[in-house]
Amino acid sequence: MFKILNKMFSTKGDINLAQIVNDGAFLVDVRSADEFAQGHLKGSVNIPLNQIPNFLSKFKGKKNIVVFCKSGGRSNQAKYILEHNGFTNVYNGGTWENVESLLNK
Repeated sequence: MFKILNKMFSTKGDINLAQIVNDGAFLVDVRSADEFAQGHLKGSVNIPLNQIPNFLSKFKGKKNIVVFCKSGGRSNQAKYILEHNGFTNVYNGGTWENVESLLNK
């Protein structure tokens, strides 16, 4: 089970996601606006998954991009969309609570 989850939320090579988050990554919550309003990671930006293609310019020039959501499924889709639009610095953070737990580690 752990191997499946690890593959699902894996990123490039042996990167340290906590370091990327704490080094000022662009943190993007891809949940709906209503979900975001109910609780979110301080400093994150809400761009719902279905709006990602309309806001590609927001991602340009970012050193690293970490996408996340409620369970990791939508963030995986967001990562796919961004990579297929030429972004190579995208990481799936899984859940927003997971990314929050990485802050200041």
